[in-house]
Amino acid sequence: MSSTPGKRETDGRRPLRVDARTNRERILTVAEEVFGKGGQSASTEEVARLAGVGIATVFRHFPTKAALLEAVLVQRFDRLRDQAEARAHATDPGPAFFDFFRHLVADAAGKIAIGEALIDAGGDGGDEAARASDGLRRAVGALLQRAQRAGAVRDDVELPEVYALLVATSQASARAHLQEEVRARMLTIVFDGLAPDR
Repeated sequence: MSSTPGKRETDGRRPLRVDARTNRERILTVAEEVFGKGGQSASTEEVARLAGVGIATVFRHFPTKAALLEAVLVQRFDRLRDQAEARAHATDPGPAFFDFFRHLVADAAGKIAIGEALIDAGGDGGDEAARASDGLRRAVGALLQRAQRAGAVRDDVELPEVYALLVATSQASARAHLQEEVRARMLTIVFDGLAPDR
């Protein structure tokens, strides 16, 4: 299977045809939705059905379920990084940082479900997913630095502990299925702790 034309099309040595590129993008979009919801219906067969393609088309682009899930995870990290980078130009860096923190926590359940599906499929994320994750972390760091320079975040915290708070609140929100009001109050407490002393 490693020498199939479908794989050559997706590994960067040859550009994808327009129809193949459209299929690939649709598969990724549907897969993110299917695996992000989790549950028993989360399968490559369900992805193929909802994307309107045959299962063979899915496997031409993504030779294994793990490869599909890694591509979905990369796409998700890249999109979040782009959103963070767009906020880096906001005129008010404080709200830009806190709003994006809030957005990441709200987005966490789907990302966790995809990550767990990847582990179940025998994948470990791979180098590309690790690079995409690092890109998101750097973008969050840039938002944090701007917010600190603007005096919206205390200057004695650094990215490792802030990111640990982000991961912890994301896990708590997703695992405990927190209601929106509870999550909002939790984040208010966290944000109060990150605010500079007045």
